[in-house]
Amino acid sequence: MRTLWAAKQIEVGVHPTVHVLGLTIDADIVTSTLLAVAILLFLGFRMRAKVTDGVPGKLQLFWEILVEQVNELADSAIGPQGRRFVPIGVTVFLFVLISNWIGFIPSALQPGISGEILPAPTSDVNLPLALALFVIVWVHIESFRARGFRGYFRHYAQPYSALVPINVIEEITKPITLTFRLFGNIFSGGLMILVMTTLLPIYVVPFGEILWKPFDLFIGAIQAFIFLLLTILYFGMGMSHEPEPQVAATASH
Repeated sequence: MRTLWAAKQIEVGVHPTVHVLGLTIDADIVTSTLLAVAILLFLGFRMRAKVTDGVPGKLQLFWEILVEQVNELADSAIGPQGRRFVPIGVTVFLFVLISNWIGFIPSALQPGISGEILPAPTSDVNLPLALALFVIVWVHIESFRARGFRGYFRHYAQPYSALVPINVIEEITKPITLTFRLFGNIFSGGLMILVMTTLLPIYVVPFGEILWKPFDLFIGAIQAFIFLLLTILYFGMGMSHEPEPQVAATASH
């Protein structure tokens, strides 16, 4: 009975909205997204102000390690020419990571009753979809530049022209899978917190959140890395001149 009662209390996908020029905007998601952008810009400008050729501080050390790791990933997936994608890789990783971790901030005025004022913006499908479309469109632009007009359209007929429909469908599904992989995992974490706050007694809720939140942070970091990894791999596949079956076989192993 308590579960049935809780199911009636939980509202999924309900956000405070504002209407601008006929568009309905989720105010809390936009606020969280702008906060994530502000944190990312702060870290970048702070790093620029504190950079030194001597002994690096903690912030500079963090940036250097992150850039080096993304650099190695780009080298292994694309080659030396992939280093120009390191900035977008670092930016995507940090933005997704910050967006995921914003949900760690306890911002509900009444836990279990009211929603979070600052939910993780990646727990709403719109931001992951926008990020996925941004990445995939850029991948196709780079693929067109690397392969040329004929090479770009010819690769859809590899290894056989009969596979053109399947290859086209594969390209269409890439942003969809990229979107729902990020959105689904972050949304489920927020939903788990909501379920706990609804089902558990109010005096137990803080302990449940303390136990779950570190795991939620870990999931957020893993999902940010996966988004980065797939971004770099998609650039590598888009610029590759090798037959697609070899790329697919390598990825499957």
